[in-house]
Amino acid sequence: MDETVGRDAPSDGTLARDVPAPDGTRVRLWERRPSVPAESEEAVLFVHGATYPGKAVFDPASDISWLAHTADRGRAAYAVDLRGYGDSEAPTAMDGEAGDVAPPCGAATVADDVAAALEAIPETRVHLVGYSWGTVVGGTLLARNEVRVASFTAFAPVFRPAQSLVDGFDLGDPPAPVREVTRQDALDRWTAQFPDHVRPFTYRDPAAFEHFWDALHESGQAVPANVPTVRAPNGVLVDLREAVEADPYDPTRVTVPSYVVRGSFDPTATRVDALGLYDALPNARGYREVAGGTHFLPLEKRRTDLFDAVATFHDAV
Repeated sequence: MDETVGRDAPSDGTLARDVPAPDGTRVRLWERRPSVPAESEEAVLFVHGATYPGKAVFDPASDISWLAHTADRGRAAYAVDLRGYGDSEAPTAMDGEAGDVAPPCGAATVADDVAAALEAIPETRVHLVGYSWGTVVGGTLLARNEVRVASFTAFAPVFRPAQSLVDGFDLGDPPAPVREVTRQDALDRWTAQFPDHVRPFTYRDPAAFEHFWDALHESGQAVPANVPTVRAPNGVLVDLREAVEADPYDPTRVTVPSYVVRGSFDPTATRVDALGLYDALPNARGYREVAGGTHFLPLEKRRTDLFDAVATFHDAV
């Protein structure tokens, strides 16, 4: 049942509405519709990663929008902001003090937000696309066997991360409930994704970063500061730290047709990790690498290679 709480249509053609999670948390759902009536009742739901919300990643501007590309291919396109991200409701724990509250918004909790988004989508067949930590969230939900989706795409998956990646996390001691990211932090992290021999501007359009940051900083994640800053919940860092030692979910229980895809430059979602997930999924239908793509491939010049690859997989399913 679709229990929406408000709806509006910005000038860029993206619809915004809120849906309630099972515990009543308000979850934002972004939507783009096909320009002409589709022959089939199909949709795609995108789930973002650890730091940045749905609209900033999947729909920052019409010309670099994965949602718009999906709608142009004839499927309704949706992106969810998980609780604590974007324009969804933030749990009170995010305002707590380190040591008083556990870092909130782990995958086991926010998987309910994805379930609520799926229930709110009217199309009869929905393909689920997870991005980075969003693949853990989607996999956690599918492993529960509580929802029915047509397929699962794990883009830039972080399944069993290397210890070296996790060593870079700074949760604090005691662990802080949130972390803050400045505009410069975000740009520096993106730049660091490229190998030393590669000039980032070869693959990255500066305008894309501006659209991304504007969408992010205009969302509910923005915090007052002397420099542009957003915050994100730290439950994800707890998830990924624990995933070094044990699978974050049981991939053998993800029985829908599955597809694994990553950018070839990506040092976060490594080839070893992505292939390990591919081998563990019982109904994996394909593995693809997009040459020259980093962890931020949806915003890079070769993004349409990614968009087309995932759409082709959906066509085949």
